[in-house]
Amino acid sequence: MSSSLAPRWRPELEEEYAELGERLAPLMPCLEWPLHLPWIDAIARLKRERGAVIMAHSYQSPEIFHGVADVTGDSLALAQAAADCDAELIVLCGVHFMAETAKILAPNRTVLIPDLEAGCSLASSITAADVRALRAQHPGAPVVTYVNTSAAVKAESDACCTSANAVQVVEAMGADKVIFLPDRFLGSHVASQTGIELVLWNGVCEVHEQFTVQQARHARERFDAVLVAHPECPPEVQAEADFVGSTTAMGRWLERERPDRVALITECSMADNLRTRFPQIEFIKPCNLCPHMKRITLPNIHACLSELRHEVTVPDDVAVKARRALERMLAIGRQERV
Repeated sequence: MSSSLAPRWRPELEEEYAELGERLAPLMPCLEWPLHLPWIDAIARLKRERGAVIMAHSYQSPEIFHGVADVTGDSLALAQAAADCDAELIVLCGVHFMAETAKILAPNRTVLIPDLEAGCSLASSITAADVRALRAQHPGAPVVTYVNTSAAVKAESDACCTSANAVQVVEAMGADKVIFLPDRFLGSHVASQTGIELVLWNGVCEVHEQFTVQQARHARERFDAVLVAHPECPPEVQAEADFVGSTTAMGRWLERERPDRVALITECSMADNLRTRFPQIEFIKPCNLCPHMKRITLPNIHACLSELRHEVTVPDDVAVKARRALERMLAIGRQERV
């Protein structure tokens, strides 16, 4: 969107959004706030006009996560929110597989994504044909697929999972051997927590695979920080950590343990967005930015809402089969909460 179409700054916006400004002040340079605020206000107005709900993943930048989102969370939380959503229009601020998941679980809703190029290295690492070939190699073994996959891959699966519930979903298959796709590091983490044999794929998250033991040890030794790592990190990084868990589990662990200083070994915006929840904790690098998540911006969210562009669709035959796998995941989650 050209700068001539950008919403204009109005002095009264600072007073209107004073509470949000205070919340975001520790998370961004002070010069950025006046640039973001007109977009936040314009998006809020459009959202009301369209009757839209904006859902944002925990890896979205603070001005999106705190500034315009109605629903925030990890992949599981966004999937559950999509399944329960009453709004006619959903704007998914995340990557493409998340928007597909929302459409599959809310087939009668319009789902938009602000940038169609917001992809995922895990989703692009495996195809539906790959899943069929694995089934042929391991007859009778159920397939559990991480939600970081395309709708076509989900459609070839028996159940989906997230990093938050992968162990529970694998064990719910009731099989001695399970094909687990596509993240090999998450798969290794799950295998370490269950006696079930897992057949793994060679997929990795391009953000988390870059972390090294040296970075983790430096954060501990230089800053006396506890280490909290995502299970998509390499096994040697996980072994160095004080806690390994999903984005939601990280927040729960911090709530329980309340460390003075922590290094979140995951995507950078995760720490930014947790700072407001845990102001007494000092968050230390390392972290890596997800280039795909960062394709989502306030201007393209505004354009998405204004022009109703980048609608996400899933072929009916694929959606029906993928929905079964996703609903099985959600059903297992509901059983866990009972």
